[in-house]
Amino acid sequence: MDALRTRSKPRTHAGMEMPRKQSTLKRDMKHFWPLYVLFAPIAAYFIVFRYIPIFLQFPLVLINYKIRDGLFGSKWVGFEHFIKLFTSFDFPAVLYNTVRLFTLSLAVGFLPPIILAILLQDMQSRKLSRACQTVLYVPHFFSWVIIYGLAWSLFASASGIVNTVLKSFGRPPVDFLTNPNAFLPMILGTGLWKTLGWSTIIYMAALSSIDPQLYEAAIIDGAGPVQRIRHVTFPHLKPIMTFTLVMSLGGVLGAGGEQVLLCLQPSTLGIGDVLSTWVYRRGVVNMSFSYAAAAGFFQGIVGLVLVLIANKASQKLAGRGIW
Repeated sequence: MDALRTRSKPRTHAGMEMPRKQSTLKRDMKHFWPLYVLFAPIAAYFIVFRYIPIFLQFPLVLINYKIRDGLFGSKWVGFEHFIKLFTSFDFPAVLYNTVRLFTLSLAVGFLPPIILAILLQDMQSRKLSRACQTVLYVPHFFSWVIIYGLAWSLFASASGIVNTVLKSFGRPPVDFLTNPNAFLPMILGTGLWKTLGWSTIIYMAALSSIDPQLYEAAIIDGAGPVQRIRHVTFPHLKPIMTFTLVMSLGGVLGAGGEQVLLCLQPSTLGIGDVLSTWVYRRGVVNMSFSYAAAAGFFQGIVGLVLVLIANKASQKLAGRGIW
């Protein structure tokens, strides 16, 4: 046993024991320091504009904040804003609209970038593939204001391109922007168009890391295109698919937001009013800042819990998670 213990100890060529290794994080920071320097502004952004507001938000929800009184001079109300939030008569409908929009957006937008990434990866012409990637990626840089402006140019009842074509064929114009039946398709369609290119780039980056010899071996074994996708491509895409799915659950109560706020009309309020727009009207427009902070705190807690649950379920069912 003593001999085995002696042999198991790592030694240098001089017979001396190797020094204890540095921690993985310290070693990585020393080796990849340029990447950490590039990441520093991003980390600073999230710390200043995301994490610090979380700690400042909780005291705000326990008081009835008034600008003239300040944070320490405002009246202490405890959990009154949470009670008001959960007992509001229209809160269940708004919560339902939010969850429904998130579920539909996830169902519509999850598979198309995966399929498109596989198709672009299999293109014989690299120039055509890069051109398609550029065309798909450009909408990602457009703000929702520009996206809504394009949608208005297409679907406006008076001068929209679609209604102009309908009029030329003798059909009556359709007011897509105020029609409740057209609201969700427009939200889902514009959302998919804006995010499709970015998601496709992510999956293409994952595809580029697959060893081409695996495909060659599959071809030699007689595997067709479908079998290669099933047995080679999808197993390598599973980690990034799991990551995107788990991270998307964190924004379940933040679905819509600016996109819905721009497209929302009085006629579509019943079907399109989500938690973000509801909080904006109740909290910001009416200057009930503590009430808006309570709703935002509720959004953050629910998102955090869902991410933790989804990550745990992913580790058990798929064998991997985001950490």
